[in-house]
Amino acid sequence: MTDLHERPADRERAEPALTDDIWNAIIANDAALDGRLIYAVKTTGIFCRPSCKSKPPKREHVRIFRGAADAAAQGFRPCKRCRPDGKGMPDEEWIRHTAKWIEAHYAEPLTLAVLAEAQHASPYHLHRTFKRLTGVTPAEYIAATRVEAAKRRLKERR
Repeated sequence: MTDLHERPADRERAEPALTDDIWNAIIANDAALDGRLIYAVKTTGIFCRPSCKSKPPKREHVRIFRGAADAAAQGFRPCKRCRPDGKGMPDEEWIRHTAKWIEAHYAEPLTLAVLAEAQHASPYHLHRTFKRLTGVTPAEYIAATRVEAAKRRLKERR
């Protein structure tokens, strides 16, 4: 039902709907929609081009935007793999985001492959960049994060 008080400009700014055609394009990595829309994944906070080769998200976690600026304005960050905003995120910022993601998910089974998929990067690139900027590997950081969490829990029990 159309809102009688809705202005045409409001309809133009509204997020496009996730139709079956758009969903099929996303899971098929179809480049035909590149430049026409962006999809964001609520659980990772990342937005991508429809042609991105990352693991397909769950449909219920996807939001559709008209462009990168719209997704960024809603707090999503660009994928390091497909670079939907046309530029890369500085490595330092990306690794800070990666470290925060590890800190939020340390209790889950994390491997380099899982971490790379979540950060939309190749395992090799993530490992190399993480080690260069932090001085430790992602696996070492995950282990240290788990040890610190265990120490906190032990102190809380006293």
